[in-house]
Amino acid sequence: MVNKILTYSLAHHKSLFSDVSGRNEYFYIQTTDHPYISEPYRAESYAIEFLRKGSIIMQTQLEKVIVEAPAIITLGPSVIRGFSKNSEEILIDIVFFKPQFFLENQADVFFLSKYSFFENSQAHVCKLADANEQKFEQLFNLIKETSNTQSMHQASILRSYLYVLIYELDTIQQKIEAPENQNPLFEKFKTTLFKDFLTQRSVSYYADMLNVSRKYLSEIVKKNSGRTAGEWINEIIILEAKVLLQNKSLTISEISNLLHFPDQSGFGRFFKNHSGLSPLEYRKNL
Repeated sequence: MVNKILTYSLAHHKSLFSDVSGRNEYFYIQTTDHPYISEPYRAESYAIEFLRKGSIIMQTQLEKVIVEAPAIITLGPSVIRGFSKNSEEILIDIVFFKPQFFLENQADVFFLSKYSFFENSQAHVCKLADANEQKFEQLFNLIKETSNTQSMHQASILRSYLYVLIYELDTIQQKIEAPENQNPLFEKFKTTLFKDFLTQRSVSYYADMLNVSRKYLSEIVKKNSGRTAGEWINEIIILEAKVLLQNKSLTISEISNLLHFPDQSGFGRFFKNHSGLSPLEYRKNL
């Protein structure tokens, strides 16, 4: 199924900017105009972004946050995301890279998956204290210099800086304590939901998987998010449907099958009840 979902290719990301430095498997850009794309989408590449000035609104999966500078944003390919404007003036550095570029000389093909900040909605944004801000300024200045200099070793040098970025980020993340009001059961529910929602839509399933009662799980999810477990399930299905509907090579019937609805009409009713539009109307409005 994943191969059928529309994703933003590296070439498409490149087309959103001018004066881009990079090759087919990676590129770097420093810009004062982040591409604001409110419709949910995935990407084929990883992204590490350094917000130097200003703020943006970012949604990943079902989490929406305001990102204030200085901060690092990390996004893996599977993450559904969207961006909207929050301040008139921003300055942001972004490195996009395909996994095969980074892993070219890496024996461990699961290296990137070890770092939860690429996939975990709670860890996509890393706020920077003064000392860390200076450190990342230096690193991104080096990346900018490397990207603007033609060299036979450009890819290898950039890859080395990416390793440093990831290790530095992991060092910071390891020191960050989870908020006191963050319930581990709620976090496990979200992790299980994002993994199984295509085939499992009952609250009872997730309660059984987490070894708690349906009532207790519902109470914890409601207390920690203001939404019921059932609302979380419905909203992630709608989000996935919106991503699929952007792929116009897929028919509404095919999308209904991919989302495991019994028939197209059932999918249509579900989508309209939760979004206010039929799937076809949503697609026409894109």
